[in-house]
Amino acid sequence: MAYRNKVPFHRQPMFRVIVLQAAMGALIGLLFGFTQGWVAAYSAWLGGLTALLPNAYFTYKAFQYFGARSIAVIVQSFWAGEMGKLILTALLFAVLFLGVKPLNVLAVFIGYILVQMTSATSLLLTKSFLKR
Repeated sequence: MAYRNKVPFHRQPMFRVIVLQAAMGALIGLLFGFTQGWVAAYSAWLGGLTALLPNAYFTYKAFQYFGARSIAVIVQSFWAGEMGKLILTALLFAVLFLGVKPLNVLAVFIGYILVQMTSATSLLLTKSFLKR
């Protein structure tokens, strides 16, 4: 029997990482806007959004269940979340490159990579912060 997590999505611990990623995406967009111009700003912002949306989907999907009796459902939801994340990322990049003109490709990838790095480093910071 699987136990569904009844904690609202915005109250889960991983939601802070999603918020931090959104803040980093906005900051990157502003930074590119001030230094490179409008096209680079929205390109970097869209690159960050391409990382943020699939990560939010994965977080929502992966943490739906809890408990030792739910292990099979937890593994299945993690797998479904990761596959959905990969498909959503590919779809968003395809829509971005085919549908947005003009586009600064370098700014897109910088925005994407920095938002992805934010999630990895925020988990390290959270782990060290919790030890105190």
